[in-house]
Amino acid sequence: MTEKHLSSQFDAELNRVSARVMELGGLVEAQLRTAVQALTSFSTEAVNQVVATEKRVNALEVEIDHDLSTIIARRQPTARDLRLLIAFSKATANLERMGDEAHKMARMVQSIIDSGTALRALPFGDLRVAAEMASELLRKTLDAFARLDTGAALSILKEDDRIDTEFDSFVRTLITHMMEDPRKISASLDLLFMAKAIERIGDHSKNIAEQVIYLVEGKDVRHQSVEQIVSMLQTPPRP
Repeated sequence: MTEKHLSSQFDAELNRVSARVMELGGLVEAQLRTAVQALTSFSTEAVNQVVATEKRVNALEVEIDHDLSTIIARRQPTARDLRLLIAFSKATANLERMGDEAHKMARMVQSIIDSGTALRALPFGDLRVAAEMASELLRKTLDAFARLDTGAALSILKEDDRIDTEFDSFVRTLITHMMEDPRKISASLDLLFMAKAIERIGDHSKNIAEQVIYLVEGKDVRHQSVEQIVSMLQTPPRP
């Protein structure tokens, strides 16, 4: 991910923090997979695994932030090196927030388990599909970040729109269930919170993909449509 510098120590510092960001990504990816497993099997054991991983995610985020602050203070980087460190920082923040969302999903699963709500009539299948989409999107995002692949980053931005569409459709379905049977309102609200967490995971993956483009091209593409981003990438990058 990083380029060679005259200082081999600087290279080692950049490579070390890059490896730790990818380690964090792997932890969050595992946490999300376990949250999906908890949703699929309504397993308290899986819920507890998500909670345990959350503590490791939070600790690693603090360590990475410390490493980044130390590098910036010592090296005073400019140009692409500074963009790289900013990308590391923002990716770390987004990954930690994805971990928070996976934790929320697990808590909602535990709430449903504790309530003993009848589950068959609720649209869990649709929610699992969306959760698996978000998990796959995170995997692709980490791969794009590791390879600094702007083409893959653009694809991720497009796929996030699919998750948003799934979320809107799921909300309409839940509203129908609640209107038809008020006894389903409590469990339906838990599902709604889970659906929102899944949608937010997609948003955070999108944020990291935007950082890949910023790092490679030197262009801030936040708050732009995919079409606008494609147009921006057709002009020469900043030095």
